[in-house]
Amino acid sequence: MIDNDFNPENVEAMLREDQRRRDARDCRFDPISGEGSPCPRRRIDISDHSPSTLYLPTAMFSLPIVEALREKGSFSRAAADKADESRLRSEFHSLRLLHDFPYWCATSAKIKCKGGGDDVFLYLNRPQRRLVEIFEEMRVEGRPIRVILLKARQWGGSTCVQLYMAWLQLIHHTGLNSLIIAHQRVATDEIKDMFDRMLDAYPAELLPAEGKKRTKAVGKSSDAVRILGRNCKIKLGSAERPDSCRGGDYNLVHLSEVGVWRSTTMKTPEDIVRSACSGVLLAPNTMIVLESTANGTGNYFHREYLAAMRGKSQFRPAFVAWYEIEQYAVALSDAERSRLARTLWEGRDSTAADDRSDSGQFLFRLFARGATLDAIAWYISERMKYNDHARMASEYPSDEHEAFAHSGNMVFDRASLERLREGCRTASYRGDIVSHDLNPESLDNLYFRPGAGGGLEVWDLPDSESRIADRYLVVVDVGGRSAKADWSVIAVIDRAGMADGRGSSIAAQWRGHCDWDQLAWRAARVAAFYCRALLVVESNSLESREPHRMVDGCELPFILHQIRDVYPNIYARKAGIENLARGEELKLGFHTNMATKPMIIGTLIRVVREGLYEERSDDAVNEMISYERRPNGSYGAVAGEHDDILMTRAIGLHIALYEMEPPRRRLPPAERRQRGRRNRPLSEAMIF
Repeated sequence: MIDNDFNPENVEAMLREDQRRRDARDCRFDPISGEGSPCPRRRIDISDHSPSTLYLPTAMFSLPIVEALREKGSFSRAAADKADESRLRSEFHSLRLLHDFPYWCATSAKIKCKGGGDDVFLYLNRPQRRLVEIFEEMRVEGRPIRVILLKARQWGGSTCVQLYMAWLQLIHHTGLNSLIIAHQRVATDEIKDMFDRMLDAYPAELLPAEGKKRTKAVGKSSDAVRILGRNCKIKLGSAERPDSCRGGDYNLVHLSEVGVWRSTTMKTPEDIVRSACSGVLLAPNTMIVLESTANGTGNYFHREYLAAMRGKSQFRPAFVAWYEIEQYAVALSDAERSRLARTLWEGRDSTAADDRSDSGQFLFRLFARGATLDAIAWYISERMKYNDHARMASEYPSDEHEAFAHSGNMVFDRASLERLREGCRTASYRGDIVSHDLNPESLDNLYFRPGAGGGLEVWDLPDSESRIADRYLVVVDVGGRSAKADWSVIAVIDRAGMADGRGSSIAAQWRGHCDWDQLAWRAARVAAFYCRALLVVESNSLESREPHRMVDGCELPFILHQIRDVYPNIYARKAGIENLARGEELKLGFHTNMATKPMIIGTLIRVVREGLYEERSDDAVNEMISYERRPNGSYGAVAGEHDDILMTRAIGLHIALYEMEPPRRRLPPAERRQRGRRNRPLSEAMIF
C-alpha cells in the first residue's frame, strides 16, 4: 500500500524506511496456506492438513466444519470414520473455493505463462491482491461491486477482473450472465482465448463436461457462449461494433480500455456504457468494472474517474502506482542504496538537469509517497528513454493526475502543489448566509444557516472581534446558469496572516449555478457577513453580454451598479478610453484579458511556489494540476476540466498582495464599533 507522505529526517531515516518497505514488499504470499492473502483472515491449525497452518477468510470461521476443525485440531478427530473424513476434506476444499478467491486462482484457474511455456495457475501479484481486496470488501458486505480502475501497464488488471467474474459465475451462483466489451475486436478475441484456455484446464470435479464440451455457442454468433452446467452465458463485444454491445439480462459487466474508445457516427462511449449497464440491477452479486490505461484528458473515462475521486459517482476509484508493481525495480547493493539515498536527500530541492531527467524535488517526492530506492533507481534509468516528464508519466504514473498527463506544459510545480494540498481539509460548516429580514436582497441582520443544500463551505467563520483592518477579501468568478455551463465561484480570502508576515488563507467558498443577479446578491451577503469585505467580481461575463439582454428585469451590465447602492465596498478599476469619454473614471469589477491574465497567473505561480497562502479546497489544487500553458502562450484548463476556482485565487491573491493596503493590526475604536454594529452575526455562537 502507498504510504502517506513519509517525511524523513536524514539519510539514515531514509534507509531504515526503505528497509521496512522492502520487508513489507517481500513478505510471504502463499495462497494455498492463505498467508499474505488479501482480506481479513484468521489462523487455524489442522495437524493432518498440508500445510498444517492456514489463514482463512474470517467469514469461514462461522461455518460448522471450521468450528469443528478448530475444536478438534484435525480432520481425523473431527470425523466419525474414514469415509466421513474424506467427505469433510472435500467439503472444506469446496468452502475454501467459495470464500477464498486467491485460493481458487491458485488451484483451479490456469492462464498463459507470461514468459512462455505451459499454462500456469494464477498466483496473484501485489497490485492484483489490492484490487481483489476492493472487490471482496464490497461482495462480503452485500454491496454491488462498482469499480473504475485506472491502470498502469503490465500488472494483469484486466486478467484479474475477468477471473473474478468467472469465479462468481463458476463457484458462487448459477445464472450470472456476463458481458465483456473491449476497445477492439482483437482484444475481444484475446479475452475469449483466455476464457477458453481457463475452462479447458478447469478441474472436472468443479465443472463436469457434457460430451467433452463445457460451452456451446448461443445462436449463430461466436460472440456469446453458454457455460454448460452453470446456466449462464458470456457475451463479448467491442466498442468498434456498437451493435454487439447492447446490454440485456446481465449481472456482470467488464468494460475494458474505456479510455481509448472512440466516438462513432452511431454511438459515443457514454452511449455504449449506458446500453451495456442499464440492465444491471443495483444489488448484491452484480458487478460493473470500467478499466483503462489513461488516454489524455477530457474524454469519458477521465471525466468518470474524476467524478469517482470526488465521491460523485456510484463507482469506487482504484489506482496502482508504477512503483507498486514488482518488475519495476532493480537490485541495489548496500553501497549503491546508500549513495542513492544520499543523492535524493541532498538534491531534494534541486531542479531537473536536462529534459531526460526529473528534478530532485520530484524524485524525493517519489520516496515520500512510498517508492523504494530499488524502484527509484529503475525509474531514473527508464526516464532516460523519454525527452519529457509527461511521456514517462503517461506510461508509468505515480498518481492519478500523472496518469492523465497530456503534455509537459503544466503551469504549477507538482511538489509545490503537494505542499499546498497539505492544508486542504473538509469544511467545518456547510450552509448559507441569509437575513432575518427574509429578503434575498437585504444585507442587514445576516446570519449563517447550516444545511447541506446551502452550498457555502466554511472553514473559518469571520472574526467579529478582529483588530485587523481590511482583513477579508471576497472574489467572484462568474459562470453560467445552466448545469452544463461553467461554475460560478465565490471565494473568501482571509489576509490576517499577512499582518504577521505570513500568508493569506481560504476561509469559505461557494460553487454552483444561478442567475447573475442572484449571484451578485449572494456575493454581497457573503462579503457583508465577512466584516464588510472588499468584493471583487470578475466582470468578463457581465460585460461581454448583449447590452440590453435582460435577466429577471435587470440589464446585465448594471447588476453590479444595482448592489453598489447598498454595498459600496466593491472593487473598481480604471475605466478604458471609451468609458472616460462618457465621463466614467472607474469601472466596477476585475476584467481578465490578455494583459491582466498573465499578470495574475504569474502572481499565483509565485504564491504557490513560495507558500504564501493556505488552501483549504482539494478542488482548487486539482484545478491547478490540470492547468496548462498552451502552444500559443495562453493559459487555460485542459480539455474537460475547469479553472473557475483557480481564477478566484489568481485574482484575489494578486489584489490582496499588490492592490489592497497591507492589513493593519489595530483598528480605531470608533471604526471597530461601527463595523460591529453592521456585522452582528459574525461568530460561531451566532449560527442559527
